[in-house]
Amino acid sequence: MRVLLVEDDDRVAGALIPALTRRGLAIARLATGAGVLDRVHEVDVILLDLGLPDIDGVTLCRQIRAVSDVAIIVVSARGEVDDRIQGLRAGADDYLVKPYDVEELLARVEAVRRRRGEHTTAEPVVIRVGDVSVDLSRHEVLVDGKAVALSRKEFQVLALVAGARGAVCSREHVLTEVWGHRGPAESRSLDVHVATLRTKLGRPALIETVRGVGYRLGGQVARS
Repeated sequence: MRVLLVEDDDRVAGALIPALTRRGLAIARLATGAGVLDRVHEVDVILLDLGLPDIDGVTLCRQIRAVSDVAIIVVSARGEVDDRIQGLRAGADDYLVKPYDVEELLARVEAVRRRRGEHTTAEPVVIRVGDVSVDLSRHEVLVDGKAVALSRKEFQVLALVAGARGAVCSREHVLTEVWGHRGPAESRSLDVHVATLRTKLGRPALIETVRGVGYRLGGQVARS
């Protein structure tokens, strides 16, 4: 699925782009409204921030809708009811208020496409280590061909470590991506989640601890 992110905040974009890319989406980003109308026919979904430096997002939403039927999801810190109504009336298909969970954003993207009778075209991303298979697109984990039930956070932690494909995934990165904070409580929770993953998967050596740095996959990594 081709997604155009219209977001002026580099920190937001820097966190969101890799998170969505790992889930099989092709992401392009513009930091201003300039150039958006030239790109609307190249993408399937537009994630539109309203607080742009060169044009009001609601105005841009109307302009997009005037020339294209592309799916538009407003992603904004403006959370008042009047703001949401204004965005939807301007032509947005959905409206998500910051801060939000990436999984919720992905679910809304998929829901918008389903409502339009479309299907995602991204190729599935599956990472295999021995008899363990992590399907990043379907959020499915198989061990020796059998599905293993994981909580949302457990899968997110595993997906981040697996997505590094053998490289070290830092604790700070996991904490920021999954919990949104890097405090002592979140750090302890990460330790618990890693321990639980090792137990549930029955492969204690699958997630190696790199002391003082983070985690990496143990074993030969394959991708399909």
